[in-house]
Amino acid sequence: MSHDPNTCELPEDQKTSVIPDSDNEEVTGNEEYYERHEIVADRQQSQLRLDKFLMDRLANKSRSKVQNAIRAGTVTVDDREVKPNYKVKPGNTITVVLPRAVDDSFEVLAQDIPLNVVYEDEDVLVINKAFGMAVHPGVGIPNGTLVNAVAWHLQHQIGDLPVKPGNEPNRAGIVHRIDKDTTGLMVVAKNEYAMTHLANQFFHHTIERRYQAIVWGNPDADAGTVEGNIGRNPNDRKMFMVFPEGDDGKWAVTHWKALERYYYVTLMECQLETGRTHQIRVHMKYIGHTLFGDPRYGGNQILKGTIFTKYKQFVENCFKLMPRQALHAKVLGFVHPRTNEFMRFESELPGDMRAVLDKWKVYLNSRRELPEE
Repeated sequence: MSHDPNTCELPEDQKTSVIPDSDNEEVTGNEEYYERHEIVADRQQSQLRLDKFLMDRLANKSRSKVQNAIRAGTVTVDDREVKPNYKVKPGNTITVVLPRAVDDSFEVLAQDIPLNVVYEDEDVLVINKAFGMAVHPGVGIPNGTLVNAVAWHLQHQIGDLPVKPGNEPNRAGIVHRIDKDTTGLMVVAKNEYAMTHLANQFFHHTIERRYQAIVWGNPDADAGTVEGNIGRNPNDRKMFMVFPEGDDGKWAVTHWKALERYYYVTLMECQLETGRTHQIRVHMKYIGHTLFGDPRYGGNQILKGTIFTKYKQFVENCFKLMPRQALHAKVLGFVHPRTNEFMRFESELPGDMRAVLDKWKVYLNSRRELPEE
């Protein structure tokens, strides 16, 4: 996606920090956005307030960050949630999930880039991300990203919002991301408390994430589950693969369901338990149903169908309609950080995916008139 945005330099206290990456793909998966600490109080530990104990034990963590984490329920003592004034006792096991610190030296300019805002309040921003928009700036894509757009959005609305601690443009937090050429729903935290609360939900895999994908092939079953560790392909560092023995990579689970069948391609729903890099793209390829149009994993080649020239032209026309992997983040559900209400959002399939499905529907209806293979 190309932009000709109006660009402005933020004041020093309104710079947005990001995690730069090498090719604007998900380089380490969504787990890069949070960190987990486990601390066991020693036998000589004197009773000390939990927040003070954690400030002593966690390097470079402010009191407000620690207290936000406790209030958000991301700190447990012996697997139980406690209050900030809990007195740590000898032998207690304290577990903490926090948003991961990012590189403050990588600065982002606020840019006037249109955002499709689905929902917004003082804590969260839900966006329907467009095709071609990278989430973070990085090498080769210094701007024009979702982070640039969010920085502008918050900077220019701040006069209309209650100005509360942590409710400034530089506090906006990306807690997950989707690939540049994948469309669909994302949630952005607008303050540190919301970021901590959402990071904990992503860490514990309680976020509802359902995608729709067009895949090559006609699955034998109506639904299934793919379990297989995902890691970098040792022969190509920009690609990922399944390590079925579990010796390498990270644990990953994808549940899938066939929604509409078009003989040579299928519209699937994929529900994520984990958020690994390219998870759906890799898992679907692993079970023999590569995403339609996916240039990185071979889905932009004709993988199923006839040898007839008309069929080849038909598929190539589909590729031209949608020059990307056919993947859309359709459903996003999470517990609101402040109200504890479960919120669920759903977005329509983008025009390019719908256009391709319409073409396949026409092909399927006319297939009986075609010569047999």
